[in-house]
This record gives sequence, C-alpha cells and structure tokens, in this order.
Amino acid sequence: MRVAADGGRSSPRPPLSSGGRRPAAAPATARPSTEEPSLPSPSDAPDGPGDPQDGAVAASGDTAARRPRTRLLLLLALVVLVLDLGTKLLVVATVERGADIRLLGGALYLTHTRNTGAAFSFAEGFTVVFTLIAVAVAVVIVRTARRLFATGWAVALGLVLGGAVGNLVDRVFREPGFLRGGVVDFISVFAPDGEFYPVFNVADSAIVCGGVLGVVLALRGIEFDGTRSTGGGAPARD
Repeated sequence: MRVAADGGRSSPRPPLSSGGRRPAAAPATARPSTEEPSLPSPSDAPDGPGDPQDGAVAASGDTAARRPRTRLLLLLALVVLVLDLGTKLLVVATVERGADIRLLGGALYLTHTRNTGAAFSFAEGFTVVFTLIAVAVAVVIVRTARRLFATGWAVALGLVLGGAVGNLVDRVFREPGFLRGGVVDFISVFAPDGEFYPVFNVADSAIVCGGVLGVVLALRGIEFDGTRSTGGGAPARD
C-alpha cells in the first residue's frame, strides 16, 4: 500500500474488473475559459464606399482646393495702386499743369490736370461725396474677399479696389485739403486736354476694366463662391 503525501493516508484504489483490469479513468471536465473574445478593431475593418473617414478626407481636400481668392485680389489691388501712384508722381514731377506731351503720333497725350469729381472728370465739385463712396467700396470689397472663391471675381474686384484706393489717396492728401484733394489725371487719347475723350489715369482704367469684367461675370451667372446659376436648379460648379 502506498502512502499518500497528505497526512500519510492511502487513497483507495478502484476495484478490479472481472478481467483483472481497473476501469479507465473518467475524462477530465473542461473548465470554462475566462478570457474575453477579442473584437476586431475599427482600423482592421475594410474601408467601404460609405466610410466616414474617406468622406472626411474628401471634404478636407475639397476645402483645400477651394481656398478663398483673397491673396489674388489683394495682390492685384496692390499692383494697380503702385502703378497708379507711381505714374502720378512721375507726371507731377515732370509735366507742368496745362502742358501737353504728344506721344505715338498723336494717339496719346500726357496732359497734367486735376479732377475733383469722379472718374474721367465726371461730376466735379462732389469731391467729399465721391471720397466717402470710395471708402465704402473699399470696405465692402475687403469684407467680401473672405468668401470669394471665383478667380474672375477676384480679378474684377482687385482692379476696382486698387483703382478706388489710388484715387482715394489723392483725395485725402492732395490740395486743396483733406477729403477734397484733386485727383491727378494725365492720359488723353487722340487729342490734347480731353477734347476727344475725358482725361483719365491708371486708377480710372482699372475701375472701368474691373466693372466691365464684373458685368460679364454677372451675365454669365457666376457667383462669388465660384458656382454658376442654372436658372432655378441646383447651382453648378464653374
């Protein structure tokens, strides 16, 4: 008889079968597993066509591709302003008032005049009114630039902004006084002293070109955000 390790007692043996063999031991009962089943992580799931992550990436790409054209507008306005002020300073320094310099065989004349009205010497005597209008136009364009996605409108409004600020500088700083200064005009075509067409400057030209471009864009139905009106339907991307 074997001595058990616990307390020196022997464990009873199962009785022998009729053949002299002991019966086989009963199979051990499997214990239930305490480990929690692993779940697939969201990153392991395949990306389907309706995956929100893909939508977020597409949305961010579309936003990056449709950035406001603020830089283009301001850059063009700055170019117009520099050209306008530079040519005015050159004319004031080199051309006497009332003098005419014939260029291009008479197709162009440099004529130094002062304008207290609107562009092309229109409505002289309303200097303060047009000064306030120029300030209002500049403020509206700058505020609009933040939601401007159409390149055409950025060019049009950039031309208008540069021209408006260029003439505004003259009205503020030139004689006879604040907000009443005369704008320097110096370009006369086909005849001296504006006999064929009113005398104008670079700022006037930019304002007119920007205005014409704006009318064309409006007639084509192009909005500030770059969409095109389709006559009652959903707006189409230009």
